[in-house]
Amino acid sequence: MKKNTAKILFVICFLAGLLLALPHPVLAHAFPDHSEPRVGSVVDGSPAAVRIWFDGALEPAFTTIAVKDAAGRDVGRDGGGVNHDDPTLLEVELSQLPPGTYRVYWDVLARDGHRTKGDYTFTIK
Repeated sequence: MKKNTAKILFVICFLAGLLLALPHPVLAHAFPDHSEPRVGSVVDGSPAAVRIWFDGALEPAFTTIAVKDAAGRDVGRDGGGVNHDDPTLLEVELSQLPPGTYRVYWDVLARDGHRTKGDYTFTIK
């Protein structure tokens, strides 16, 4: 009886070790870490750009950012995109904006293949 128990225990340990040794996919997404202007902030004057830093690298070809005014018009100057020197930074330059509330929309594809999107507002006094 002890001989069979030892064999069974050996097989269980061997299979558990084999499962632990197999590669496991990392199921991560890129989420915003912080932004300028900050989410929900009120700023004195028009910012030159909107920047969002993410907690993982972004895929530039499949990542977008847009800033829209209260009427839904896009106020970004260059279409925006992932910064060439920092793959975690998504940014768009802005024209000189009048006081009002603006909504930032982002849609990103992380380099691991997972998509996330969201939006937030900021207000210019």
